[in-house]
Amino acid sequence: MSNTLFVLLDGAEDDPNPLMDGMKPYEAASMPFLHRKASHRYTTTGRGYTHLFLNEFFTGHPPEMARAAIEAMGLGLLDIKDPKRTAYRLSPAEINGNMIHWSYHAERFKDRLIPIVEKNLEILKDYDPQIRFFIGGRAIMTLESDYVPELPGPPVDAPLVRIPGKLGEFVRAVWDDMGGITDYPWGCGKFGKQYEPVKGINNLTAISNSPTALGICASLGYDFKLIEDVEDRFPAAREALEHGDVFLHIDEVDEYSHQKDPFKKKAILELTDRLMEKYFSDVDNIIYFVDHGTSCVSGEHILMNVPLWSTMDLGKPEDEVIPLKDVVAMLLEKKR
Repeated sequence: MSNTLFVLLDGAEDDPNPLMDGMKPYEAASMPFLHRKASHRYTTTGRGYTHLFLNEFFTGHPPEMARAAIEAMGLGLLDIKDPKRTAYRLSPAEINGNMIHWSYHAERFKDRLIPIVEKNLEILKDYDPQIRFFIGGRAIMTLESDYVPELPGPPVDAPLVRIPGKLGEFVRAVWDDMGGITDYPWGCGKFGKQYEPVKGINNLTAISNSPTALGICASLGYDFKLIEDVEDRFPAAREALEHGDVFLHIDEVDEYSHQKDPFKKKAILELTDRLMEKYFSDVDNIIYFVDHGTSCVSGEHILMNVPLWSTMDLGKPEDEVIPLKDVVAMLLEKKR
């Protein structure tokens, strides 16, 4: 099969972990298919957030639009042909004193949070709010508004910035109803300039549970499918690979890192490897890549060089850092 499968192991890089005898979870994980099939390992430059990495990976350029606008496209809340609304990323957080503590365990309370957020949208009715929820009570909201506040974002806890006007009233109402927990906005903005994709990408389909990944591909005019369950993504990716290239995103690797659980991170990497062998053992062109580190020790992103593994041989040493903007073009030149 000549089409290319791009597999993002989101946040797979890590700190050495004392619970794993000083190894990183991806070093401790048993991934025989990856190491046998994609035997050429290279290094490229990571980015602080997934959307920054993916935009440069697939276009050769960093994004020129807000993260929330990208994610709104991935959830169908912004149309590339008429992207006038302003988008706001909402992330679960505990407000304690004057600090925002981001929650990566919102599965515990999302069944309370979501209906309370929906109830309080009445506060924003003059701005025609539209909202979609995704992983763990996170959401993207769009408004008929030009208000674009600069607000702190996760994963690092930050001093509370109090938001004026109706948006601030909405955030505070959720906070009061939830006893100190709210969906706090960040990454706010409108759709901006997008670049052409790297030459050689063929009819790409993105498959993920994350609007970040889906939104990058939507902004490039590619097809995208939001599939929540990780095991369901693989047969969908296999079917899509019959018709063009596929970008398969394993967001859970990053999620378990934020939860500071190296054993869950190791387990999802091993599950991914088994599913890759089940569905893609006959595929010639596979690129595994990592966008940034996410520490199971601190729960925070790590800005660092990151590995990628490929079935394509670039003839370069492992320790040579390939500029991120050049990676895809170089690899696609070597595809079978």
